[in-house]
Amino acid sequence: KKMRIPDENGLDKVKAMKNNYRKYKLDCLVVLGGNGTHKTANMLREEGLNVVTLPKTIDNDLWGTEMTFGFQSAVDIATDTIDRIHTTASSHSRVFIIEVMGHKVGHVTLQSGIAGGADVILLPEIPYDIDKVAEVVENRFAAGKKFSIIAVAEGAISKEDAKLKKKQYKAKLAERRYPSVAYEIAAALEEKTNREIRVTVPGHTQRGGAPCAYDRVLATRVGAYAAELILNKEYGYMVGIVDGDTKKVPLSEVAGKLKYVDPKCQMIKDAKTIGISFGE
Repeated sequence: KKMRIPDENGLDKVKAMKNNYRKYKLDCLVVLGGNGTHKTANMLREEGLNVVTLPKTIDNDLWGTEMTFGFQSAVDIATDTIDRIHTTASSHSRVFIIEVMGHKVGHVTLQSGIAGGADVILLPEIPYDIDKVAEVVENRFAAGKKFSIIAVAEGAISKEDAKLKKKQYKAKLAERRYPSVAYEIAAALEEKTNREIRVTVPGHTQRGGAPCAYDRVLATRVGAYAAELILNKEYGYMVGIVDGDTKKVPLSEVAGKLKYVDPKCQMIKDAKTIGISFGE
């Protein structure tokens, strides 16, 4: 956000990058990253540099591509966490909340929640009603199911908070007495259900380690296509996956846009069909 503003030493970062680009006689910058990275890459494109980008983020929130590499690996790790929690949750008859990465979008939480057999999935895109979540937990116990698994995105938000203006919500977050939203939900559920609630936060384990085979293949595909663009001197594009194939997408169309979970998408409908609640 402050890329164009000189720092305390008067350094103009954009000017410095352009000077280095020319100093090293570069043909092109190949930039790998997510939303913020693509904003900066597009800015450098506007400054006249040759740029090609690749969609690398666990959030799968980049506009213009169906998939980003890193996403499937993160989903696999989050799913494995939910799988492991199932064992303790069922044997101890407890409610477990697993907090999955995703501040603004819930793609990782949605897919790992479905894959891991979560009973409730809470996403930033679908504000939740804590009473509805408590109702799911109580109904499961009444039906003889003595445990519940709740997958919560970092950016999950209640219906009450969703009505607040951006500044008001930020101020409320600054005063939050809980480490994160998962602990806030846990406290509210304990009060409403009188059940023992446990929280698990896999955190940055979702961002590291060996990538899964899917991500390795995807990264190879988009990397190979990027090489073709550079050889053909076609710059100013992100290499994305469109209709399952590698395609060039104008960087100007990608920068500054987020790909959110559509609350009306078929995956959400399918999840509801098998009994998963979204706290609505």
